[in-house]
Amino acid sequence: MIKQRLAWFLTIILLVGMLTLGAAGCQQTSGKTDRDTVVKVVATNFPPYDFARQVGGDKVEVSMLVPPGAESHSYEPTPQDIIKIQNCDVFIYGGGDSDAWIDGILDSIDAPNMKKIAMMDCVQPVVEETVAGMEDDHDHDQESGGAEAAEAPEYDEHVWLDPQNAAKIVEKINSTLDEVDPDNKQIFDQNTKIYTGKLNALDERFKDMVAGAARKTIVVGDRFPFRYLTDAYGLNYYAAFPGCSTETEPSAATVAFLIDEVKKEKIPVVFHTELSNERMADSIAESTGAVKRQLNACHNVTQQDFDSGKTYLDYMNENVDVLREALY
Repeated sequence: MIKQRLAWFLTIILLVGMLTLGAAGCQQTSGKTDRDTVVKVVATNFPPYDFARQVGGDKVEVSMLVPPGAESHSYEPTPQDIIKIQNCDVFIYGGGDSDAWIDGILDSIDAPNMKKIAMMDCVQPVVEETVAGMEDDHDHDQESGGAEAAEAPEYDEHVWLDPQNAAKIVEKINSTLDEVDPDNKQIFDQNTKIYTGKLNALDERFKDMVAGAARKTIVVGDRFPFRYLTDAYGLNYYAAFPGCSTETEPSAATVAFLIDEVKKEKIPVVFHTELSNERMADSIAESTGAVKRQLNACHNVTQQDFDSGKTYLDYMNENVDVLREALY
């Protein structure tokens, strides 16, 4: 799968190279050269898109590559996306395995002044883990990739789900915008101070909620992109697949295991992620009497939420509320 995607990206890069060479005389290279021009920021997915909006305010123009409602793990850039990257001042991306296409693109474009931020470089990443009952599709990769695939750890890319990690990413965006546009440094710094205060308040909400909980275990009838969230607040979990798994249909044994855990621990809520087909969560809920709730991974949003201006803080505060329902 990875080799096929890389081949696709290389083909796109060649096409974009022909387009950009033809337009080289009239296109501006990355970098803010006009004092009256807003800084152009391109983010691959929703969390850095929203973080950049909060820091930059009306002094930045932020765009998101992965369309609302799309599956971010299988995103494939268009030639227009790559041109958008080439012409931006700041490019923010995850930095994990699902962003493997980015290195080839960045090497192929002429944007010497572009500032790049890999979110995983801003924090301490953790390796994806397989817990009891969870299906691991890495075995298939190792069979096809041999020893090299077996030795390469796969890091969880959903670093923004710990609010303290989010604050570190925001601070990096702040310092980068300060460098690109020093005339507006005071505005960026003040916006960052206000926003990190809100992230700290969110962190306290999670801590207070977990401190009074009757249980510390959740069940997710879906992929599990919440490792940073559960690690941050001392929660245990059971789920069907790791966060970056390409699988969506669990075995009967996996569903049976999750049903047994819900019954055994009298867990009142079974979670699914946004943009999921929800079939697994439905099956577990029907078999146990638990209610189904959405736990937001924030990796992407619906078109309706995007158009309404819903934010990372909105989604994460919703997570506090549904986790309270599950843990109390």
